[in-house]
Amino acid sequence: MDFTEIYKQSAGLVLFSPGAHFILTAVHDRLIVRRADTFQITRTWLIDASPNPTSNLISKSAQSSAPGASTSTPENWISHIGWSCDSEYLLAACAKKGVVNVFKLRDEDWNSRIDSGAEGLVKAEWAPDGRTILCFSEWGLRVTIWSLVTGTATYIQFPVHPDRGYTFRADGRYFILAERHKSKDTLGLYDTTESYKLARHFSLPTASLSSLCLSPTGNHLAVWEGPLEYKLHIVSLAGDLQATFTPDPDPGFGIRNAVWHPSGMFLAVGGWDDKIHILDCLSWSPVTTLELSSRILAGTNIWREPSKWLESTEARGFLSYERLQGPQSINLARTDLSKPNPKTGAVQLEWNKTGSLLLVRFENVPTVIHIYSFPSASEPFNPKLRSILMHAKPILHARWNPVRKGSLALCCGTRSIYTWSDEWIGEEGMEEEMAECIGVPASEYPSALT
Repeated sequence: MDFTEIYKQSAGLVLFSPGAHFILTAVHDRLIVRRADTFQITRTWLIDASPNPTSNLISKSAQSSAPGASTSTPENWISHIGWSCDSEYLLAACAKKGVVNVFKLRDEDWNSRIDSGAEGLVKAEWAPDGRTILCFSEWGLRVTIWSLVTGTATYIQFPVHPDRGYTFRADGRYFILAERHKSKDTLGLYDTTESYKLARHFSLPTASLSSLCLSPTGNHLAVWEGPLEYKLHIVSLAGDLQATFTPDPDPGFGIRNAVWHPSGMFLAVGGWDDKIHILDCLSWSPVTTLELSSRILAGTNIWREPSKWLESTEARGFLSYERLQGPQSINLARTDLSKPNPKTGAVQLEWNKTGSLLLVRFENVPTVIHIYSFPSASEPFNPKLRSILMHAKPILHARWNPVRKGSLALCCGTRSIYTWSDEWIGEEGMEEEMAECIGVPASEYPSALT
């Protein structure tokens, strides 16, 4: 593996194009597109984040747009970037100024601008069609859907959450949005082919919706309550309540994460109680429960980061993890459950591409990654802990390879990245596990994976 020099970026805004041919980065108020193979700059734009007349009228301050005023202030910096699905268009949003700039990759002179107005802006992103932009306003007032084709806007009032309260069906046909009307949680189903016309609207069984996720088949929607109640509901897109799940006994805290198996046959649910409940789509009851333990029994592959390897190698080259034999123990941080937002529970749940492996990160053991094996339909159903990856510092990001089924990458904010794979071909010609530390010879290394 060869590393290039490190290029500037701000706020961790780095994004590959859908075809992985280009890399989009934001540096304060400038947008830069580079070729992924040579890192040569292909396009660059300076963002116009001057406030719209409405904002100037409300704030009664035009200093930021006065002649000679500095435009490279933190308020003018880019907060969100994005590619359209066909890599033809790009967006760069400045949330503090309520401005979204749109550019065309193959036409440097073409550009468009969206002003949010008095309602403000907290988030902007592309819809799956690549010609529509979603803009979420402040205070949950509305989501505005702008069409680049027609130049018109569609408004939907009172979205619950701008980050975890909406989704699109896999084919992009329907936009599903959690809303709050008359102090009740509701769900809106909008047809994207009919200019986001309302197709169905119904009440949800939640009292205070925390988040939602749609099954890969597009038939069922999982919605769950806030952090004070461990209750998950399965509803159909027709509005019918299919099932409600609450563990027995009730742990007293709510749900942190829920993710569907790639096949849609199972749903993994994790809360603040250090347990992962696996529900099946037939009975919607738990078929098994995976629980965090400080004691790791024999039969589990245990990998540990070598001590002070960065200093000894000067952050250059590859070094294998140490493989521990026999039962081992890990230290679980004690958590005060009487305080808000306790540092415990599953902070990340993620299936690999085929659903044969489940990655779990528990917040009370931030330096450890748990990998559970999950059987296929032709194998006996017996999910179990397969591997443990132990590190010297807390893990910040971990991602499965989107193409290969058994390849994982993670980082801990140091001058290194870490990889795990179960596709390594051993001396006997059989696939086996391999975990490696890869040093990055750079003084300032970013702590995120893209």
